Parts: sequence; structure tokens; C-alpha cells
Amino acid sequence: MPVNDIVIRIAGESGEGIVTIGEVFVRIAAFSGLEVYTFRTFPAEILGGHVIFQARIADRPVLSQGDNINVLVSLNQEGYDAHVSELEAGGVVIYDDAVVTPRGSDRHQLYPVPVSQIANRLNFPRGSNLVMLGAMVQLMGLPIERAEQVVRRRLGRYAELLPKNLEALTAGYHYTQERFPSRPPTHLVPPEQIAEEKLVLTGYQAIALGALAAGCRFFAGYPITPATDLMEFMANELPKAGGTVVQAEDEIAAINMVIGASFAGLPSMTATSGPGLSLMIEAIGLASMAEIPVVVVDVQRAGPATGMPTKTAQGDLYMAFYAGADEAPRFVIAPSSVEDCFYQTINAFNMAELYQMPAIILSDQALAPRVETCTFFDLENIRLWKRHLAELKPGQPFERYKITHSGVSPITIPGTPGGQYVAEGLEHNEQGHPDYSPEMHRLMTKKRWNKVNAARHHVFGLENAVEEWGDQDAAIGILGWGSALGPVKEAMVRAQAAGYRVAALFPKILFPMPDVRIRRFIRGRRILIIPELNSLGQFARVIEHRYTRQLVQDSIRVISLNKYEGLPFRPVEIFEEIKRVSELLTRRTWPR
Repeated sequence: MPVNDIVIRIAGESGEGIVTIGEVFVRIAAFSGLEVYTFRTFPAEILGGHVIFQARIADRPVLSQGDNINVLVSLNQEGYDAHVSELEAGGVVIYDDAVVTPRGSDRHQLYPVPVSQIANRLNFPRGSNLVMLGAMVQLMGLPIERAEQVVRRRLGRYAELLPKNLEALTAGYHYTQERFPSRPPTHLVPPEQIAEEKLVLTGYQAIALGALAAGCRFFAGYPITPATDLMEFMANELPKAGGTVVQAEDEIAAINMVIGASFAGLPSMTATSGPGLSLMIEAIGLASMAEIPVVVVDVQRAGPATGMPTKTAQGDLYMAFYAGADEAPRFVIAPSSVEDCFYQTINAFNMAELYQMPAIILSDQALAPRVETCTFFDLENIRLWKRHLAELKPGQPFERYKITHSGVSPITIPGTPGGQYVAEGLEHNEQGHPDYSPEMHRLMTKKRWNKVNAARHHVFGLENAVEEWGDQDAAIGILGWGSALGPVKEAMVRAQAAGYRVAALFPKILFPMPDVRIRRFIRGRRILIIPELNSLGQFARVIEHRYTRQLVQDSIRVISLNKYEGLPFRPVEIFEEIKRVSELLTRRTWPR
């Protein structure tokens, strides 16, 4: 195993500062010139329960959480017992020896650290997590100077505790330095000089920054796991840009506030998770009917109803595509990485504003809180699409819903002389007056769908709307969406090294579907593997339905690779499926 590609899992009880240790540690690594990628899982209970924070750290770009654990950091016995079976042979265990008793210790390298005792000796019992952080910094080969800088930056807001936090950090560092003068073979080697400064962001932060760059000036939301962090970040940052954040009384109020703010002329957004999105569906239909641009972020979580609020899934695709009374056109966008969250959020605002429609961003619990290193955003080349404001002429009636070829008709801001209209939820004519005639309903329904068709030809000229790579003439193609992209990329590198030929395509804008690119991609394939984090294979079923004629004509078989246990894909799971399908194709003529 390369020294500079390590997976570290930190495990313990909620309230022990597990996430704090993890988030500070990965930032120390990132600001030392290394690349990071994190995953976390925690209980839904307010107090107590088991928490893990996993970080993969390397000296090159990291695309997934990895397959195996190289280092296990245990702050209690459960943290050891629950995860030691996933630790590779010869792996490192760093643990609080006052509360953890390793078993089968001959298989692993043990580094006991009396973190509780050290913290008590400092008269700072609550600082045991900082003691453990210092031990990790020393054993993993990170510079203590950088660690102190990051602690000052991340925890400096607690001014009265900062000296104690720093004292606990250095105490853990010096203890392990004296007790274990030789670092474990599994450790990190930061570069001597940092070649390029990078951003260290979560998916939440990238979405929020993308919204700000796109001109968002109003946000309303209701707290819901796992989307609340996005609202909290917007509450801190949006007012600095002259915007407003409102915590609504529920999700229904939030989406209607957003519609009202957009009607008044402000690019507007809300964020929720699956249960909240279901409550917003009627209002999304109103925005579609009244042709008002809004952006809705759905941080997907596992299970219907309350389900598993702190676990990841990709189970809201059907709801994002189709939910609503009758037919309510909308756009659906699915970012694939933290950096991609920034650019796809801009795409969502651009599409919503230009075409005067709702746009839904499908993130998930694995992507939104993930910390990644990113290159600085290319702000100079961002192009914003604005809603088409009407140029009114005296004496001429304002036709807010005028029939046009693209379906887009000019809009006004309230208070514009002569531009008043009713944003009606009822079917209406070109002036916005209620009209239930069969002919008008047919024309207006066509008008609303024409915007989707116009966008289909427009947005797929964007550089970041679709990502495609691999062997173009391979018999096996992988077609996927969202946060599965990173594990697929790593699996394909492994597959190609093993002699398997594979191609992959990930659309980022899912509705409207990039028909030309997908039809071209699937042409000539024998097998399409579609990995997704749901039980039904929702995207696979959409592909089968939409491209039935081509799939049947070319005898292409669609294979769903479904995972629905609340955890993201590991590269090995994708690789094993590529291997299995490749071997079947080799042994027999299949599926022709």
C-alpha cells in the first residue's frame, strides 16, 4: 500500500467530539498539502449513539472513501469492537487505553494513548478529543505547527477555551512522540512545499457558494436532517451579500416564501430532505404552473417517512421527476462531487431563472457533509442567465403567459407600470386570467413543456452537463448519476489495469435527459451497469423506459447494481460487478 493513501476511521460515542476530531484532522492534512475525502455516519438520536468519521487522505486527488480501513481510532470499546473487523491486517489502532481493550491484537499495530488521564491531568476533561487529535497528528506524520494553526482557526471562536485546547493538542502530540519515537509504517508524508493552494469545503458549503455566485438573495427553510447545515451556512453568509434568510415554521411555508420572493424578483432557494420535499410538491406545482423560478435542494436520506435520517440514499429520483398533480414540468440536477456542487447549483439557478421553472438539486447525505479538497472555482468564466424581463409599450396589454416557440414569455417585477398580472395557480390564458377551455389548457400545457424541450437543446452544450470517459467501443458501459461517480471512476481504473474494457457516462442534468449523448453512448454496448443507492433501480427503470426501442433493437441488457443499506458505494463493489459481467460475456454469448 502506498504510504500516502490512507483511510482513517474515527469511532466513538456521540458527544465525544468525534466529528470535531475528524474535521480538524482532515483540514490539518489538507493545509499540509494533501488531498482529503470524508464520510461520516451518526445516530438520529439527539444524545448518545455510535458515531464514525472516516477520512481518506492521499498525495493525489481522492475520488472515494476507499475499500478498507488502514487506521482505526477508537475512543470507546464499541468504537473498537464494531470496526476492527474492517481494519486491514497489520493496520494501526490508536485508542484510549483507559476504556478500550484490544482483542486479537497480534494482527494489528497498537498505539495506546491515555487520553482521558492526560486530559484530567490538565484539568480539562472535555479536552480528551484534542489530546487524541494531537496523538493522531504525531503518529500520522503531520506537522504540529500546521495543527496549531488549524485549531486556532477552527476552534478560535471559543476564545476562553483556546489555550486549553492547544495545551491538550500538544500534550497528546508530545506523549506519543516520547512513547512511540518511531511512527507506524502506515503514515503520511506531506510535501515539503505546497505546490497549489486549494479549497477545503463540504458539499453544503459548495452548494451555498454556488447559490451566492448565481445571485441567490433569498433563502427560506425548515430544519431537517441532513439539510440543516446548508441553511445554517446560508444564514451566516447570505446576509453579507445583501440577502435574507428566514427559518419558516414548516417546509410548506418555506417553499411558498421562496415562491413569493422569486415573484418579487429575487433569485430564491430552499433546502430540505425527502420528507420535506414531499410536503413541497404542491407548491412546486404552483411554481411550474405560474412559471416562477425557484431552486430546491434535496439532500436525500434513506427510507420513507422518518426512515434513517442520518444515512445516505438516492431514492428520491422518481419524486423529483414526476411527483405532483397532473403534470408539472421541472428541472432535476444531480452533482457528483463537492466541487461539482458549486457549478451544478449555478446551472440550477440559470435554468430556473431563464426558463422560469422550478429546479431540484439532488444531493445526498454522503455528498453534502463530505469534506473534499477542491481547486479554486473559476469565477471569471461563470455566465449567469437572467429571467427575460418584459419591454412594455404604452397602450399594449401585458401578456405574461404569451405563447412562444421556446415556451418562455417575458416577466415583470411587481410595481412595473403596466406590468401587473396575477400569478395564477388555475389554468389561465396569455394575460393570466383563469381559462378552463380545452384549447387553452392544451396550449398552456404545451407551452410549459416546450421550455423543457428548449432547455434540452440548450443546456447540453454546457461543458459540465455530462461527464464521459473510458474505452469508447467497450462492450460494457456504466451509466450513473450523482455521488456514485467517484467510486465508479476508481473502479474503472482498477478494471482497466486488470484488462477489462469499460466506458462510463454520468449526466449531471437528469431532467431533461440528454437524449443525444445517452443514445450515442449506449450504441454498440452489450451491457449497461447502472449503480444507484436505492432498491428499485429507479434510474435504470427510467433508462429502460425511455430508450426501450434502442435497447431491444441492439439487444443491450440493463443491469441494476443497487445498494440500499444507508452507505455509499465502495470502489471494490463496482469493480466486482465489472469483473462478474466481463467474465460472463467472455464465457458465453450474452445477452444477445
